Amino acid sequence: MNMDVNAVRSSIRGKHWFNVLTQNFEAIDTGIASLHVANGQLDGMEISVLSIVADEHNLYPRARQGEVGLLEGWSLALAVNQIIQADRELEKKRGIVCIVDVPSQAYGRREEVFGIHQALAGAVDSYARARLAGHPLVSLLVGKSMSGAFLAHGYQANRILALNDQGVMVHAMGKESAARVTLRTVDELESLAANIPPMAYDIESYNSLGLLSNLLNVSNADEPTDEDIEYIQQALKNAFEDITLSGVNDLKHRLDAENRSMSKRVRELLREQWT
Repeated sequence: MNMDVNAVRSSIRGKHWFNVLTQNFEAIDTGIASLHVANGQLDGMEISVLSIVADEHNLYPRARQGEVGLLEGWSLALAVNQIIQADRELEKKRGIVCIVDVPSQAYGRREEVFGIHQALAGAVDSYARARLAGHPLVSLLVGKSMSGAFLAHGYQANRILALNDQGVMVHAMGKESAARVTLRTVDELESLAANIPPMAYDIESYNSLGLLSNLLNVSNADEPTDEDIEYIQQALKNAFEDITLSGVNDLKHRLDAENRSMSKRVRELLREQWT
């Protein structure tokens, strides 16, 4: 794939939300500048907050705009593993918050040769094991949540929250890439998306698929006010409480939305055939 290294414009939204939500937290050295981790408390509850941010000096050029690449995938896996190990003897596990603002996984020849699929799978595995071990896991989508980057960082959460803002988008690939792959124009894709929710990029359409737990309205997604920050902190607290009260650490609740009824039915039919 011939892609301009600078074709994806980096966002500072994820970094900004990480900073405002981790004031007075303990910063953890992750070994790379593109992964921020901090430990602290949310209303008395121990939590760890993780965010992938842009690093213009990243060793891999394809991962300089906030993409999740080789270093990010393995470093996420290590960071989450350390959380699991640190709490393994505790009855009450700390909560984990994923701040998500990732434009894509890193596309490059070196990434493919060195096994980016394994790096991102390592991150997915660590997040899933943390959830199954009893760590309540909440993702907060504040910007782009695209492709394999979102699958590696955020998608395994018990609850996914998102800012109700046009800058928050979820999809398998960017519009221009999707247009090339489907041999359509961007305008044609947008016309289809108006009637086919899975093809849309806006967060309202994604919400209809049943994967979000809540859409959060803030006054300014780029420069949150004190009221916005307090509101998001309360939303995170509510999500953690909901996870704890449910006593469930799987993701079956995602199939309950109206637009997921056929997905649920297919699973039922397959289960009948395989049992």
